[in-house]
Amino acid sequence: MGVRILLLGNGGREHALAWKLAQSDLLDCLYVCPGNGGTAQEPKTVNVDLSTSDFPRLVDFAVKNKVDLVVPGPEQPLVDGIETHFRKVGIPVFGPSELAAKMEGSKAFSKDFMARHNIPTAAYRIFKNDQINEAVDYVKTCGHKVVLKASGLAAGKGVLIPETTEEAIAGLQDIMVKNVFGTAGNEVVIEELLTGPEVSVLAFSDGYTIVPLPAAQDHKRIGEGDTGLNTGGMGAYTPAGVATPAIMDQIMKETLRPTIDGMRRDGFPFVGLLFTGFMLTPSGPKVLEYNVRFGDPETEALMLLLSDEVDLVSVMMACANHHLDSTKISVRPGFAVSVILASQGYPGAYPKGKVIDFKPVPSNVVVFHAGTTKAGNNIVTSGGRVLAVTAYAPSIQEALDAAYVGVDAISFEGKTYRRDIGHRALNAIHDKAPGLTYAQAGVSVDAGNDLVEIIKPYVRSTRRTGADAEIGGFGGIFDLKATGYRDPVLVSGADGVGTKLRVAVDVGIHDLVGIDLVAMSVNDLLVQGAEPLYFLDYYGCGKLDVKVASQVVKGIADGCQQAGCALIGGETAEMPGMYSEGDYDLAGFAVGAVERDQILPTPDIAVGDVLLGITSSGLHSNGFSLVRKVISISGLTYQSPCPWDTNTTLGRALLEPTRIYTSQVLPATKAGLLKGMSHITGGGFVENIPRVLPKDLGCYVDASTWALPPVFKFLAQHGEIAPLEMARTFNNGIGMIVIVSPNNVDATIAALSQGVGSVYKVGEVTAKPGVEMRNLHAWSL
Repeated sequence: MGVRILLLGNGGREHALAWKLAQSDLLDCLYVCPGNGGTAQEPKTVNVDLSTSDFPRLVDFAVKNKVDLVVPGPEQPLVDGIETHFRKVGIPVFGPSELAAKMEGSKAFSKDFMARHNIPTAAYRIFKNDQINEAVDYVKTCGHKVVLKASGLAAGKGVLIPETTEEAIAGLQDIMVKNVFGTAGNEVVIEELLTGPEVSVLAFSDGYTIVPLPAAQDHKRIGEGDTGLNTGGMGAYTPAGVATPAIMDQIMKETLRPTIDGMRRDGFPFVGLLFTGFMLTPSGPKVLEYNVRFGDPETEALMLLLSDEVDLVSVMMACANHHLDSTKISVRPGFAVSVILASQGYPGAYPKGKVIDFKPVPSNVVVFHAGTTKAGNNIVTSGGRVLAVTAYAPSIQEALDAAYVGVDAISFEGKTYRRDIGHRALNAIHDKAPGLTYAQAGVSVDAGNDLVEIIKPYVRSTRRTGADAEIGGFGGIFDLKATGYRDPVLVSGADGVGTKLRVAVDVGIHDLVGIDLVAMSVNDLLVQGAEPLYFLDYYGCGKLDVKVASQVVKGIADGCQQAGCALIGGETAEMPGMYSEGDYDLAGFAVGAVERDQILPTPDIAVGDVLLGITSSGLHSNGFSLVRKVISISGLTYQSPCPWDTNTTLGRALLEPTRIYTSQVLPATKAGLLKGMSHITGGGFVENIPRVLPKDLGCYVDASTWALPPVFKFLAQHGEIAPLEMARTFNNGIGMIVIVSPNNVDATIAALSQGVGSVYKVGEVTAKPGVEMRNLHAWSL
């Protein structure tokens, strides 16, 4: 026995679904409730005169007629929880649960969902209907144009787009005080007005897998040129050319996949057809709204675009039974368009009962009934949108030509339709640019040139002997001979700043990480005994923000001044699609020189040599993946007052730049006082100190010899991080370890005390390899 399906609804969408379902060899019988004059004409299809809101009678009918699957067409039954009623009797529903249907039933619910799961959408605020004064204050002060949306279902009419603040206030009065949208306006969502072309993406899902169909564009206004009142839709075409493969990939990655995964994680997995409206803004696709059912008139066009091999019964059963990945969904090459024929007066009051005369239409045209009914031997009008004349062809122009031939073959008194369906697609073809430019690919040569001019003074401020610090050529030049070295060895180092960058981007402070970038490289030169001579940077981004990039370079120049090295060049790479909006990456390369006989570490490090610790400025640039995790569970944000310094924010405190030790340690190095140095970076004491010791030696570090700074106490407390884990992750207040002979301790401390960092005797070299951390309990006091 084949599959029996109960399809709910009576519009053009339901006729299109019935037309495609009836083609399945799996189908035994399709019951359409209540159906229309067109559904009754499809093979294996029967109209059923029941109310779609009478769930008990629908369930009784389905049980008695051994229905295998229920397919709700409109949103109202889904929002009202029809899925639960059928699930209780063991009949699956191609559609979401009542909770999942809130994604359409409550715009406030869906906006909060998007915010929770970082799905791109417009900025918004939600107001209850008793918060009219707060809502008015918001539209006066938000600083951007707004869209007003009644949160609940309003038959597609609950959206206002005011042109002025005064119109916005009047709209709020209509929704929140005059209740023009009824209970749908009990909550109002005020959104930022987005600009760009709109597209609709319909996608099948079983709660785990999601398969999108080609994007469509509909035509909401009643009048040509997108004028007049909003309607349920006067036509649609698919695929929409503005939704390029790259855009569709972005939609899948940033919205559709996170939506399905997020709904499942939140406890209301989505089953059925997810219809997402997008605005393709200059900064990427952003969600306008979710619908939890097939769109109308998009569905009529999409059903014609589906390949003949697609069995819609099989697809819907696979969704309902959670194995969509076993079913193939494909589309035909070409285009499908749908032109709506409406009653005169629509979307206002309109007459009914007008006899419709049908003449033959082209073979590639299908006429779907929407607001029709059978009266005797005639088909008559019974709704505002009467018919959807739909055509498929290899090109958009051919599909439109065929559809309008079909329109001309149908007549009824008051027939109203738009003659410009697909105008956006046709205009795009006619207005096609002669060729692409680099700027159209997302790379601004002008912005790059502007950046160079802005940063030239910063770069010049790093001049030193051997370099004029001028940029703009193909490579940086450094005159090593001018520095006076007699037998120099060059030392180089490259580094970045890790996930501290994420904090900088989130906080909006960019110059400090420039200092970090220099510090991480030049401190590594110092431990070899080398004097930093010059530095080069790399800045990579998706879209060059000159203001941000110039701040980063300013920080790099500040770091170079502290290190005594010249900034002689760099690379700025603008790479669209490689980074998220607002993100960037940094890398630095430093070169220094040391006399051959002064290279560190020296080979005579021995048991009993003393470890001196020079204090850090804070976290420096390591361990930030753990830092960010601690902040996420602490209940604080980067904007919160800093717990250990109320004069600043937590974010700014965490961004305190890495200390550069050049001026403090280089004189002691050149004086021959030091045997070795260790820069305490990622890996803490445990991993870094052994890198400068002979393989057969180790050391101990006494944690009680200096006070653990507040930032590290905060991390240990809120992250419940064990002291040993702290010791092998963070610098814990000591950014540089120097190793000296016991005979030179006093002289070295005296020399180092001229610098910014305080100096402590923290340990000794031992005969046991590795690092023994002593008195870690002191960090818990």
